[in-house]
Amino acid sequence: MTAYATMFLSAFLAATIIPFSSDAVFVGMLALGYNTWFMLIAASLGNTLGGYTSFFLGKLGKWDWLEKYAKVKREKVEQWRTKISKYGSALALLTWLPFIGDVIAVALGFFRLKFWQVAIFMAIGKTLRYLTIAVIWPWVEKLIAG
Repeated sequence: MTAYATMFLSAFLAATIIPFSSDAVFVGMLALGYNTWFMLIAASLGNTLGGYTSFFLGKLGKWDWLEKYAKVKREKVEQWRTKISKYGSALALLTWLPFIGDVIAVALGFFRLKFWQVAIFMAIGKTLRYLTIAVIWPWVEKLIAG
């Protein structure tokens, strides 16, 4: 498997409900000298597609499943509905966040927001995440090198 495919897969897995740090892989590969733009593309695509997977898993959800299997109270779900109603698809910009980002992606699907609106915001947020790391990395690398 090529380094870029590895980056894609790690970013994809990190955006699903599987706990994984694609940021560490991204930085490690940048440190090894892999092409920044190819890494950015692979990471952004993988993480975005992983987020879409979480969104569609949420679309499969049902109220009674949340209560029965996840032991989530209906009141808690209603709180999420209120937040999602307030901010809408723009919340997908935050799906890059550790831990809560996956929950946001699933919730956006669960509440049946329009996929294409979510998809655009999600892609922007996840790409900005890796772009920020790529921009900051050269300065961090200089600090480390001394």
